[in-house]
Amino acid sequence: MGKMPAMTKPRKITWDDLESLAIGCGILGTGGGGDPYIALLNVQKLWRQGCRFQLVDPFDLDDDDLAAEAAFMGAPLVSQERLESPKFCARSVRAMERHMGRPFTAVMPGEIGGANGVIPLMVAGVMDLPIVDADTMGRAFPEMQMSSFVIGGIPMCPMTISDIRDNEVVITETADPVWVERISRVICTEMGSTASTCCAARSGRDIKDHGITGTVTQAINLGRAVRRANADHDDPVAAVLAAERGMALFSGKIVDVARRTTAGFLRGEVAIDGLDGDAGSRFTVDFQNEWLVGRRDGELVVTVPDLICILDSVSGESVGTDAIRYGQRVTVVSLPPPAVLTGPEGLKVVGPQAFGYDLDYTPLHGKRTS
Repeated sequence: MGKMPAMTKPRKITWDDLESLAIGCGILGTGGGGDPYIALLNVQKLWRQGCRFQLVDPFDLDDDDLAAEAAFMGAPLVSQERLESPKFCARSVRAMERHMGRPFTAVMPGEIGGANGVIPLMVAGVMDLPIVDADTMGRAFPEMQMSSFVIGGIPMCPMTISDIRDNEVVITETADPVWVERISRVICTEMGSTASTCCAARSGRDIKDHGITGTVTQAINLGRAVRRANADHDDPVAAVLAAERGMALFSGKIVDVARRTTAGFLRGEVAIDGLDGDAGSRFTVDFQNEWLVGRRDGELVVTVPDLICILDSVSGESVGTDAIRYGQRVTVVSLPPPAVLTGPEGLKVVGPQAFGYDLDYTPLHGKRTS
């Protein structure tokens, strides 16, 4: 292991934790963030090759430690055809080290949702770095500026973007965080709608002050709850709700999916006809990579930043916007978001109006303090 942050007892991530992490990240991905399954296979391969992973409590970081905020960018559907690899995911992190002239101390997820919650382990494996138990979203969002660091006024630049053709781009400065997303999205689209990214280095101080902490552990615990429920023949959806203090919204069968890939995003709407207690009603969910707005019989029920998750009614695992299809039996649930997303500054960045909806955010869940 390379230089370790000044810490007390870093937690070892076990082999069993890996599958639980992938399942939990899938649920927290709210339909997007990429399918964590391929990332899981890559991490398991690294494990078999001798890599081991350590999880760092962010509050054990020195203030001047630097963590790489690693992620992939693009349309989830494309990632199923052009698969990520550890070396590809680490390429932008190495490019950022060259740009800074200084190595990273650790790596952290840009978002805990989907494959992007697992990809930092791929980077950690090839770069011999620990993983910080924190992210910047507490879920997945489709746009890069939808981040707790941006809400806290922390710059996103410099930022590096790489592709499989040895193209590397460094964005040194932009007018504002939205322009980081706009410029990088055009670059990503030209790279084939999937790219490896690394945002500005995050100091230990910034992570403690503005990161959403404990989310890697949260994902592992969530996935473990689902696996335990399935092993015990209990209801895995109920296990998700219990683990996250969530709320079941609708249960039924997928009857229509309208889906298109445009400008590096997967956009559309899914329609679900109710079964059992929801029979006779229809629930629709809009998406832009992630599930954004849910309506029952045309009446608004839930919006971002509340987490909208569509789960397989039998397994309790997530169903992504890229994989949802006619005939699936699903349950729509909502999980409470991190508090930083629901304050006035947070809603400017991640509320429904940030996605172009003329809607006010009305939380389904009680005020969350962490």
